[in-house]
Amino acid sequence: MSQTESTAEAEAETSIHREYVLDVRIVECADGYRVDAPGNREETFADAETAELYADVYFCTNGFEEAGTGERGVPLDVLGAGRAVLAAYLLTQYGDDQWVASFFGKKPYRVREYVSWVEERAAEIRDGARERDVTPADA
Repeated sequence: MSQTESTAEAEAETSIHREYVLDVRIVECADGYRVDAPGNREETFADAETAELYADVYFCTNGFEEAGTGERGVPLDVLGAGRAVLAAYLLTQYGDDQWVASFFGKKPYRVREYVSWVEERAAEIRDGARERDVTPADA
């Protein structure tokens, strides 16, 4: 099978779940939901909710790169973005609000509050980019 045929076949097995500003999108594919974002490796998640949270973290950090962080590392941009963003990122990686709550020494409801803050902030950032008609070349 040629490279073109395999690419066409892979594209046929995917569909856009959600498309955001600045060339960020979530694609539903055979093995889950893949987050495509400029400068970031493609991450695939089992469910759409986790993929959407990962995209929210991406927007809250103005984009981040996981290259060089290793299998269990955290990107520096995520670490520098504050407790709520770090909690949301860890939740996308480990999928367990009990574990994330324990990591922070907080109750699980606090992790859910952090996630809510991240989701709201990411929505504000995307709305602002849309209002300003920001394109990837402008970024």
